[in-house]
Amino acid sequence: MKVLFVGLGSIGKRHLSNLIHIAARRGISLEIDALRSSLKPLSPEMAGIIRHQFIDFEQLGHYDIAFITNPTALHAGALAELSGKVDNLFIEKPIFDHTDYDLSELGLDTQKAYVAAPMRWCGVFLALKKLLPTLKPYSARVICSSYLPDWRPGVDYRTVYSAHKSMGGGVTIDLIHEWDYMVELFGKPLECYNLKGKYSDLEIDSDDLSIYIARYRNMLAEIHLDYFGRTYRRSLELFCQDGTVVVDFGAGTITLANGEVRSYEEPVNDRYVREMEYFLNYAIDGQGESINSPALALDVLKLTLGEV
Repeated sequence: MKVLFVGLGSIGKRHLSNLIHIAARRGISLEIDALRSSLKPLSPEMAGIIRHQFIDFEQLGHYDIAFITNPTALHAGALAELSGKVDNLFIEKPIFDHTDYDLSELGLDTQKAYVAAPMRWCGVFLALKKLLPTLKPYSARVICSSYLPDWRPGVDYRTVYSAHKSMGGGVTIDLIHEWDYMVELFGKPLECYNLKGKYSDLEIDSDDLSIYIARYRNMLAEIHLDYFGRTYRRSLELFCQDGTVVVDFGAGTITLANGEVRSYEEPVNDRYVREMEYFLNYAIDGQGESINSPALALDVLKLTLGEV
């Protein structure tokens, strides 16, 4: 199987490692190339994995799979260059940095493609999906609060894409995971309002706070996203007919209305492994659209950016 990675940052390296281990277990032979922004030397371990390194799309051949893991603002350009040259695409989230793209012009209307949605694959979320039909939520409250300088230890937060609007950064688009899983659970809201901006003293030019109020047919939802919370919080509270259910994604727990705590704690990488297992199955045997197609991912992006 011929594989191309467009970008080899932290998330690209995670996907690469998982792909190699799963393929080895399944007996799938891989030939892996990388398209990079420069030919800065890779680590010896990484250099031993990559067959060829390129810096120009014109140097590429045809691939069974391509992983688009470069900065968000560069996704559309990469996809345009690869149109017709790849059988299956794995596109890191969010699909684009804005919504003014025509999927058909990029070849994505007929392309087999999956857009990353790792929170859908974590153990606690999979458990929540099974539990949800037994609940009757009147209201949902979502929070994702964390401190951007702590995201990548040893890396100056001011230099990463999250800090720069021009690179597709900003908490509104960076934390699209929250809207992705809300749409997976409840569908798109009937109406939604969003206030966002730069409010903290972080040295960034992207938005660091984004707050939504959304209305569903039988429920209201609040979503709070920020880059400046010193204590990591990622949770969903469902205020239901029988009491409140709290899903703590950080701890991997669901606290039921009766106080019972169910634990689904696991290594973070487990969700990415499940996601990669799904994608490989889809690439090898899948037909039609993936469970997170470019069209669906673009719809969620429009919702996230307040364009619906």
